[in-house]
Parts: sequence; C-alpha cells; structure tokens
Amino acid sequence: MKSGAVAALLVALLAAGCSTTPPEPEKLSLSRVSFAALPGWGAGLDASLASFRRGCALLKTQDAGAPMGGAGYAGTVGDWLPACNDSDGDARHFFENGFTPYAVSGGVGLFTGYYEPQINGSRTRQGPFQTPVLGIPPDLVRADLGQFSAALKGERIAGRLVGQRLVPYPDRAAIYAGKAAAPVILYTDDPVALFFLQIQGSGRVRLDDGSITRLAYAGDNGQPYTAIGRTLVAEGALTLQTVSLQSIRAWLKANPSRAQSVMETNKSYVFFREAPLGDRLLGSPGTLGANLTPLASMAVDARIHALGVPVYVVATGDDPLTGLLIAQDTGGAIRGAVRGDIFFGFGDQAEARAGRMKAPGRMFVLLPNALAAKLDRDWRAS
Repeated sequence: MKSGAVAALLVALLAAGCSTTPPEPEKLSLSRVSFAALPGWGAGLDASLASFRRGCALLKTQDAGAPMGGAGYAGTVGDWLPACNDSDGDARHFFENGFTPYAVSGGVGLFTGYYEPQINGSRTRQGPFQTPVLGIPPDLVRADLGQFSAALKGERIAGRLVGQRLVPYPDRAAIYAGKAAAPVILYTDDPVALFFLQIQGSGRVRLDDGSITRLAYAGDNGQPYTAIGRTLVAEGALTLQTVSLQSIRAWLKANPSRAQSVMETNKSYVFFREAPLGDRLLGSPGTLGANLTPLASMAVDARIHALGVPVYVVATGDDPLTGLLIAQDTGGAIRGAVRGDIFFGFGDQAEARAGRMKAPGRMFVLLPNALAAKLDRDWRAS
C-alpha cells in the first residue's frame, strides 16, 4: 500500500455508532465500448498479462463467493476465476477474446506516478546511520470501517487504545520525538531519503555489508496525509509551476535546518517490514499482495475500483502514456473514479518519470465477458 492516511474519520464511529460519515466517493458511471475505442490499444500487453496473472494467484486463494470490492461492478472472486484459469499465452488474444471494455466516468481524470526508491542502511546505529527505520508498533490498532457500516465501505482508521477508548496515533512530529512504541528495523543515513521512501510506500535498502533487502509497507499511523509540496508552495519556497519530487527534495537538501519541520507538516507516518528482495525486475507487494510490475500495475481508489481489475489508461499532457495496467495497489491520496497512480518501477529513469507524472486523461476497465453480460443485465451501467 502506498503512503498516506485515509480520510479523517472520528474513531467514535467504532464504539458509538454515531452518524458522522466520510465524504462520498465520486459517482461512477460505466459505458460499454469496443477495443477499437481504446486509443493505442495493443502495445505492451505481455507485461500486463503477467501482472494480471500475479494478481490471479492471490485471487485464487480467496473464497469464490467473496465480493471483489469497490463499488460492486466487479462482482465476486468467482466471476474472475475462469479468466484467471485461462491458459491462452497470446496477450492480445487473451484480453480481446475474454474481456469487455467499459469507459469510466465520474469526476476529473488525473494520473500521477510512483516508483521504488533505494536508501542506504545498517542493522546497527553507527557512523552516519543514525535515523531509525521503524516497524509496526505493537500498540497500533487498525480497523476496516466497512465491517461496521456499509456506508463506510473502503474506509480505514488507525489509532491506539487508552483504556477502552481508541484515540489517534501519534503524528509524524511526535514519532520523530520518540513518542511511538515502534521497533527499529534498521538505521539509515538520510532522513530525507527515508521520507520519500515513505511517500512511495515501499523500497529497497542497500546495507553497509553490500547486500540489498526490501522494505515493504506494514501500516501507517492513520493521520491525514499532506503533500509537502503544498506546504512549500504556501510558504513561497516553490511555485505551482516548479513543484515536483525533484524540486522538493532539492529544497529539503538545501535547507537542512528547516527540512524536518516541513516534513512534519505531513502528519502521516509509514511503518515498514523487511521482505526478501526476490525478483529485481518487480516492485514490492502492493495492497493486493502481488509484486508490482513496472508500467503494468497501478494504485486506485479501492472504494470504487476492485483490486485485480485490468484498467486501460490514456494519460495526456507533457509525458503522455497509454497502456493496460492492473489495479493492485491503493494510496491515501488516490481518490476518485478516474484517478490512478502508475507504478514506474526502480531506478533513476523510473524516479524521473514518476516525479513529473501529473496528467489528465481517461480510464477504461476490462471485465470478463460473462460478468459484463451480467453487469449489463443487472447493474445497468451507464
């Protein structure tokens, strides 16, 4: 899961059944189209199929009757198993013969990007390695509010117990000050690099013995996510025209005396778990549990879209992008029906593209044909 807390909710919802409700997701509308209506369709589908099958491996472990999630258009896990079991090796034939595309509308389309960063680390606190990388605190309590009320589907909170009350977990500033009972996984030499790894949600660590390991998302403190680019623009340090991942990092490096206070304006804090490096060509596992595939995996709003669904993106702007990605991740800032965060992979080029990716565009979802027939009959997509 990518960094960023969910929408602010009163934790009393869990205990008292009060009437406070979160903002409603944007209204979703689906319109059936043909593959010919998908601009640029047909390129790069081998990686998309491989990504889809990695997601299928997780779906196959679930109850066939379980809902796929989102707004409900994706049906149940059982609706996807025939496609998951299809052994057709030709990617274009697989998707064109087994799926039906739908144009998604509902709100303004926006596509951003993320990548897998790498930091330096040590298992002992020594020399330049003074900044702790924290694991999940034992007193962190997390709850899926959808289990308590259908109106809260897709919303989650985190906090800690004080007596019988669930209260907010310490924010970033308090955690920096040592007010969290979190175990230290290892130490890094660069607090700014760790901050950006938290924003991306996962990454790699080159240890001082030369080995490389992964840091995978384990949870967050439930505090609201604030993009610090917004803070720097508000302070006049950057402009809307110049703000980017690269310019934000450059400013933090150039202003070490103020870097921590600016980072603290993002109250959200991500905790990690160590994971084997595995396939170097793939990213860490996303929310679905599958390792992310560069330019074939995407984070979506899970209140609206089900994880595991193929999504065709047509992003325009200075760095246009079209392609079939699989919804396999989520993020606190990813909100909306036509909203996606594209995973670009690992390395300098991936970082550069992800850092400047902010484009309008369109989105299409691909549904198995049998589910599409049921959708047209029962769900009445329009």
